[in-house]
Amino acid sequence: MNRDWHAITVLVNKDHPLPTNFIPNGLILPQVIFTREEYHPRQQLRGEAAIALEKLFTHAAVMGVHLIAASGYRSFETQTKIFAHHVEQLGMKEANRESARPGESEHQTGLAMDVTASSVDCKLVQEFGSTREGEWLAKHAHKSGFILRYPKGKEMVTGYIYEPWHLRYLGENLASQVKHLGLTYEEYLDRNK
Repeated sequence: MNRDWHAITVLVNKDHPLPTNFIPNGLILPQVIFTREEYHPRQQLRGEAAIALEKLFTHAAVMGVHLIAASGYRSFETQTKIFAHHVEQLGMKEANRESARPGESEHQTGLAMDVTASSVDCKLVQEFGSTREGEWLAKHAHKSGFILRYPKGKEMVTGYIYEPWHLRYLGENLASQVKHLGLTYEEYLDRNK
């Protein structure tokens, strides 16, 4: 298991949380369309992932698919607030299925981006997976180095509900391997110990 917290291959989940003082290196703003026009720190990704996201969005646009970025990097403090809000709205049990506790969110690595489209009013909803944009993303994201991190039917493996909007950057080679094997990232790492 890779314990280099800055590696693009790092596994972050409920069993492998980040240190509380972790801050990723080299955060930049990807030049893509976002759900909010004004700049916000949550739009950032690590450099390599940001460039890959730009490539993904360009490839999608050429195919007539218009993606919109929603949320990338989150600080420990931001993730604490997000999780607390989910607990308040849903209760602890459901919040644990739908939101990551601070330190357990891939967004804190700067390698994850939530993506949506106008066809679902720019919301992060499971229906996105059935849209033209969501289906295109599921089929092509790996070509730019991303995987859909929380696939349908794998909730018991990942610990989270199906999130067709949540992209995780792994690099083109690794993302393609994970995609073609039809595995979650946890399953891939278990298989390749």
